[in-house]
Amino acid sequence: MKLKTFRGGVHPLYAKELTSHKSIREMKAPSILVVPLQQHIGAPTKAVVKPGDEVLMGQVIGETDQPVSAKVHSPVSGKVIAIEPRPHISGRSVLSVVIENDEQDRWVKLDTHFDPIQLSREEILAKIFEAGIVGMGGAAFPTSVKLKPPGQAKIDFLIINGSECEPYLTADHRMMIESPDDVILGAKLLAKAVGASKIIIGVEDNKLDAIKVLEEKKGSDAISIVALDTKYPQGGEKQLIKALTGREVPSHGLPFQVGVIVHNIGTAIATVEATRDGRPLIGRVVTVTGSGVSEPDNLYVRIGTPIKDVIEACGGFNGEPGKVIIGGPMMGLAQFDLDAPIMKATGGVLVFTQDETVQYDPMPCIKCSRCVDVCPAYLLPLRLEKYGMYDLWDEAADYGAMDCIECGCCTYICPSKRHLLHWIRLAKNEIVSAQRRQNS
Repeated sequence: MKLKTFRGGVHPLYAKELTSHKSIREMKAPSILVVPLQQHIGAPTKAVVKPGDEVLMGQVIGETDQPVSAKVHSPVSGKVIAIEPRPHISGRSVLSVVIENDEQDRWVKLDTHFDPIQLSREEILAKIFEAGIVGMGGAAFPTSVKLKPPGQAKIDFLIINGSECEPYLTADHRMMIESPDDVILGAKLLAKAVGASKIIIGVEDNKLDAIKVLEEKKGSDAISIVALDTKYPQGGEKQLIKALTGREVPSHGLPFQVGVIVHNIGTAIATVEATRDGRPLIGRVVTVTGSGVSEPDNLYVRIGTPIKDVIEACGGFNGEPGKVIIGGPMMGLAQFDLDAPIMKATGGVLVFTQDETVQYDPMPCIKCSRCVDVCPAYLLPLRLEKYGMYDLWDEAADYGAMDCIECGCCTYICPSKRHLLHWIRLAKNEIVSAQRRQNS
């Protein structure tokens, strides 16, 4: 049987065997947690607590009345000791609530429901909003907003993204194996919330054990478990939609325009925890891996836990670290301050040794077109790079820079080791800045 896939993409070294067999282990919350008030796409929240306040686990500590945002909750019980700018995985300092953990894990009162599928669409949406759930595959777009597409958009398909195409990461894989019932229930709840009649769970074929257990648990003909070709970036939203439905999201368009909504495995499980257990999003599964960490593992980590504590929970560094990356190696962010905390969309902590960390000086482009061949967005990366280098923002926009999904395939495949994605990102940032100036 031919596996579902998309045009373009690359086949990097996946290196998932380091942790794919490791069951999820809960990490003990540290003594001090730093919870950013900006963990999502949209408006940052404002602190609703102050230094000296005692907080309970799951208590709201940040919220806003802006339409696109997500509430932030305390991951532990304890005392607020500061509200101040702290290091953030983006490299900036972000206003954060600093909490001293009392190690009692005293919860706020939780609103539970023994059978959440009986809830109405409005009730499901309200619970997702109150729980502060965002897209946990990396984008961090508020889930309650995504489930309410504008206008009269009719959603036919809900896709649950189980591809986990980034090398090294295995958090979603382990959640599918260990919590398949919650994955299925979460998919049903999300489908009900958005009015979708069909559910597709797409899983790459390097996770056959997950495909098997989900197939056994699905219990409905309205749910399809589909094997995908193992290829990066199979989990890209538009690429996944094309592979699973044949529908193509238009340039500058969004999935709801073709009747599809996509959510991540972690988001589905968080939806169950919010609707059934009344639990807000205060922790997530994180893969901690790479040759530079002593004991690679899959950990359930409280939001706000410093990166250094997560690495220490896996035995610390294995020798001299060369680079620490938050996320996967293809789209992740290299870190220079390990005091930055784990956030809602943090799926991985990768540690590479000095020997693996190589700096390349770019050589001249040889016009081989490999970057064009692998681009899953049908762009011309070598031309967009030039526009970025020479400040030609209008030309970059005309050639589709804003359709770039920043997967890094072009940079990965380039034999001249050119920093293609770097310059395309610069062009995108300048295009967005120009648009904001024009609209202000």
